[in-house]
Amino acid sequence: MPNNRNAFSPLVAWRRRVLSRAVHHGWRRVREWGAVTAEHTGGLRFGRIGAGTRLAFPQGTVFGEPWIELGAHCVIGEQVTLTAGLMPDLNLGPEPILTLGDGVVLGRGSHVVADTSVTIGSDTYCGPYVYITSTNHSYDDPHEPIGRQWPRMEPVAIGPGCWIGTGSVILPGATLGRNVVVAAGAVVRGHVPDHAVVAGAPARVVRSWDPEKGWQPPLRTPAPVPIPADLTPDQLLALAEPAEPPGPPAD
Repeated sequence: MPNNRNAFSPLVAWRRRVLSRAVHHGWRRVREWGAVTAEHTGGLRFGRIGAGTRLAFPQGTVFGEPWIELGAHCVIGEQVTLTAGLMPDLNLGPEPILTLGDGVVLGRGSHVVADTSVTIGSDTYCGPYVYITSTNHSYDDPHEPIGRQWPRMEPVAIGPGCWIGTGSVILPGATLGRNVVVAAGAVVRGHVPDHAVVAGAPARVVRSWDPEKGWQPPLRTPAPVPIPADLTPDQLLALAEPAEPPGPPAD
């Protein structure tokens, strides 16, 4: 007799394919409908959310929205935490606490914790799992549990055009200038000047720009070719696609 399991395996495989497609299609719809934009805020009452800004679904922890201002065309990845204040439902005064400029990108799983002022300049890109905070635990009293000691708070300011690598930590009181590169996993405190590359824990400047000498130490890779200004998005995508392999030779 034929094995019933084998006899029905094509039907089972077909049902699994149909179910898989339905699940993926449904999840894409959920992600689309759950995204937060200026037009569809999902009940989040931000102080400002600019045109074209999108918080991907599912969002991370978000509270203190009235004191959070998001510029235009920001991209906030999945599971990103944005908080203003030590806890929800506090009155933080008339001024914004957390401010993102236009075109800021926060990668998946990043945290921006603003118990006092945190500003991120326009066109700053953050990789996944970046942690930016204006608060740190105190450990002054050796007899009291650290978690019960009142934390210290210092403003954080990140200039425009920066690139902050995956897993980096920006500590309270840090100020980053314009077009700063933070290497993956770096722990940044203090002041970082314009056009500097920092790496390590604690981070230190490993490369900087000199107006007369250029990058010091010199870059080890050739400068990238700039994208032509008149190149359309469709043309750019076509260039990024791999070329088709050549066909068989003609007879």
